[in-house]
Amino acid sequence: MTDDDWLARQFEAHRGHLRAVAFRMLGSRSEADDVVQEAWLRLDRSDAGAIDNLGGWLTTVVARVCLDQLRARKSRREEPFDPQLADPDATHAEVQGPEHELLLTDAIGPALLIVLDTLTPAERLAFVLHDMFGMSFDDIAAIVDRTPTAARQLASRARRRVQGTDADADADRTRQREIVAAFLHASRNGDFDALLALLDPEVVLRADRAAVQASAAGQAAKAPKLTAEARGPGAIVETFLGRAQAAQPALIDGAAGAVYAPEGQPRVVFAFRFSGGKVAGIDVVADPARIGQLDVAILDG
Repeated sequence: MTDDDWLARQFEAHRGHLRAVAFRMLGSRSEADDVVQEAWLRLDRSDAGAIDNLGGWLTTVVARVCLDQLRARKSRREEPFDPQLADPDATHAEVQGPEHELLLTDAIGPALLIVLDTLTPAERLAFVLHDMFGMSFDDIAAIVDRTPTAARQLASRARRRVQGTDADADADRTRQREIVAAFLHASRNGDFDALLALLDPEVVLRADRAAVQASAAGQAAKAPKLTAEARGPGAIVETFLGRAQAAQPALIDGAAGAVYAPEGQPRVVFAFRFSGGKVAGIDVVADPARIGQLDVAILDG
């Protein structure tokens, strides 16, 4: 048996698992097949002898390709899911082997795929890999470029949505986006009373070193004048009143927030926290490495 034959046999032994992972990630059998084929091409071009854990290596490759596809799908606002692809009765005749059966059974029906489509790409990946395939958060963290703790939080948020315990999540997110929009409007227009009314009495703002340095250097016109920490509504109003002119509403890891993104490139991220319908905290991040770990989606308006 040649080395190529041996490698092909090893890959075929993992194909069913890889296809199952890709299908759960993408909700499309054809796209899952394409991803598995891409994994084979990458394996064929690699130094297979240097791979200690072939199954783990292939799963990581498939997960990263799927993550890229999900992010591209979100940016194009596509909805490619075809419910028939998840209907066991419609496709059972085409399925062979226990791993392929797993693709179309074991709770992967239209309802679950629709819920999965509401998650951010990072949430979906963390939930699928951990809750469905038992991958450790250390390994997941390396794929999504986050810490293991952050990866655990992604899976936890996704799990609540899937289990239906976030029944009011959509309404909450809509309300929080409205609060952020009102905050930015009041800030830009110098509306002291309106801005004050949006703040929790215990509101806290924290800014990383890069954000403080950028603020001190005046890198953005009429940007908030930041310190490492500011507490209380008065301090927050003083920081933002008449400022934040260039900030845009955004989703930060799926939560309402704002971003300064000249030419569409996030430079400063404002992650909001809420309590009782008011702004309870704002974390300002300008460190490029930290921003790169966030899932930032700039919104219209």
